[in-house]
Amino acid sequence: MYIYSFFFTNTVLFCIGALGTFLNRRNFISMLMCIEIMLLAVNMNFLAASCYLDDVTGQLMALFVMTVAAAETAIGLALCVIYHRLRATLDVEFINLLKG
Repeated sequence: MYIYSFFFTNTVLFCIGALGTFLNRRNFISMLMCIEIMLLAVNMNFLAASCYLDDVTGQLMALFVMTVAAAETAIGLALCVIYHRLRATLDVEFINLLKG
């Protein structure tokens, strides 16, 4: 019975992250934070399913997702620093000007 509350909470978190990503198209940092919320919801789903099924596979998948999230954060923050140095703003609507 309690496992369904975890799945419902994770679904709500994922929807909040998806809506934040698609509705807030102006600030790059807030888009990265919404993507991180979505990855957190996926991790919590993997962990809840792992506990429910009494299997380690969900925990291993959560570990892989955390690895991808760490790499995504590092690359995203590096892009933020480069973009802010060039344009002195983090508005996403002008990001296509970074073409080499």
